[in-house]
Amino acid sequence: MVERDQLALPLTIQADLLSLSRASLYYHPRLPSLEEVAIKHRIDALYTQYPFYGSRRITAQMRRDGLVINRKAVQRHMREMGIAGIAPGPHLSRRDSEHRIYPYLLRDVTSAYPNHVWGIDVTYVRLHAGWLYLVAVLDWYSRYVISWELDQTLALPFVLAAVERALAQAQPVIWNSDQGSHFTSPQHLALLTNAGVQISMDGKGRALDIIFVERLWRTVKYEEVYLRDYASPREARQGLSTYVMFYNEE
Repeated sequence: MVERDQLALPLTIQADLLSLSRASLYYHPRLPSLEEVAIKHRIDALYTQYPFYGSRRITAQMRRDGLVINRKAVQRHMREMGIAGIAPGPHLSRRDSEHRIYPYLLRDVTSAYPNHVWGIDVTYVRLHAGWLYLVAVLDWYSRYVISWELDQTLALPFVLAAVERALAQAQPVIWNSDQGSHFTSPQHLALLTNAGVQISMDGKGRALDIIFVERLWRTVKYEEVYLRDYASPREARQGLSTYVMFYNEE
C-alpha cells in the first residue's frame, strides 16, 4: 500500500489486488495526546544523552524539569518505546520466556575486519506529533550501517525486513543482539541459522556490548532527527535515507 496523498491506484482497486477489506484501509488509528508525545520525546532525549539512566533516574530528572510524573508511568512509556537503561543485569530487554537464548560469543573478542561481527538494535525516532521505530544492522569493525528499516509499531516484520536485506548483501561471522523478543523470535533466528552465521546474545553483565549501536543512535539523533523534527513518516524516511548515506559514505 502507498500513502493516501500519493495514490497511484484508487484504494478500492488496491484492496482488491491485495485481498484486503476496504473498511480496514479507511480506519484512522487514534492519535496519541500531545502530553504523551511530549513525555516520550523527553524520555528519548534523556535516554539518548544518558543511556545508562533507568526509569528511576529519568523520573527524577523529569521532575526536576517541572514535569509531574511518577516512576510507573515512566516505566510504562519506556516499555512502549522499547528502551531500558544500560546496566549489568540478567537481561537487557524483555524477551518471550519460551524463546531460545544463545550464548555470548564475544568475550575477549575484538572485531578485526569487515563482516566479522554485526550487531542489531531498535530505537525510538520522534515525529512532530508522534513517533516511529528504527532498526539497524551495524558492522562493528567499520561502523557501516548495513541495513535499516522504519515502522510505526514494534511489530516483528520490519525487523525481519532489515535482517533479510542485510544478509542479501553479505554474511557476518558473528551476529550479536540483546535478548529482546524480536531477536529471540523463531523467525529471526531462522534467518540467521539459514545464513550460517554464529548467533551471539548479550548476557548477564554484558551491558556495554551494545555501546557501538548506542553510539550510532546518539549520532543519528543529534545530527539528524533532533535537527529536522520530522512532520510525517515519509519525511522521516526521506531524511534518514539521506543521512544514512552521508553517515556511511562521508
